[in-house]
Amino acid sequence: MPFATPQDVEDAYYDALDSGDAEAMARVWESSEQIVCLLPMTPLAIGAAVQRLWQGIFARGIRFDLQVRHLTWIEHDDLAIHLVEERSSRHGGPMPPPIYATKVYRRAADGWCLVLHQNSPTPPPPPGMPGRPATAVA
Repeated sequence: MPFATPQDVEDAYYDALDSGDAEAMARVWESSEQIVCLLPMTPLAIGAAVQRLWQGIFARGIRFDLQVRHLTWIEHDDLAIHLVEERSSRHGGPMPPPIYATKVYRRAADGWCLVLHQNSPTPPPPPGMPGRPATAVA
């Protein structure tokens, strides 16, 4: 299914994450060996390894319920870069720190698709800033 805009691809990506649907996830990615996915604590996946990565994640029953906040978009001609903040929607307990994600989309003849996804945890705040535990000095 071709996507008319980078935002359409992004919406489909998060829908696939939410439903744990490997086939839906495969449809958002460009069909090429030039795609790249780097998730925390996983090896770099390139080309066909991207689909295997997501199939393995979803086969283990892992599901993602994320709140997404758009930080910045750079869109020009046939290339779009989106930087977003993802927060897990945990029920009960403290809210985990956000994760920053960078997504690169490319427009082909049949529409937009994802070519790169990389995310990483946010760094801890500097000492003395809210959100960072105080350290004891002996």
